Amino acid sequence: MLAFSRFRVAADAEAPFTLRADAAVAFFRTRAGNLTAELVRNLDEPELWAIATSWENVGSYRRSFNGYEAKIVLVPLLSEALDEPSAYAAADDVGLNLPRER
Repeated sequence: MLAFSRFRVAADAEAPFTLRADAAVAFFRTRAGNLTAELVRNLDEPELWAIATSWENVGSYRRSFNGYEAKIVLVPLLSEALDEPSAYAAADDVGLNLPRER
């Protein structure tokens, strides 16, 4: 399972953003079921950043948000992510996938 949280970060906010994002990546790497976690930057639009993670399964990803430290490290940062779907899995694993009503 893959999760991408994308952010639009102004040049003058880059330094504080990367500090917080690096802390989130480090936190994700400690969670059970995490396979990879990294902070990446878009090649064409330098204001676009993403935290890209891969997980053994969706449950591992969801459980990574449990606990006090997650609320302190992840929630404030991820609340600034672009409002778009962020979780992906292999098509065969997803099965019938109907869009959510908005």
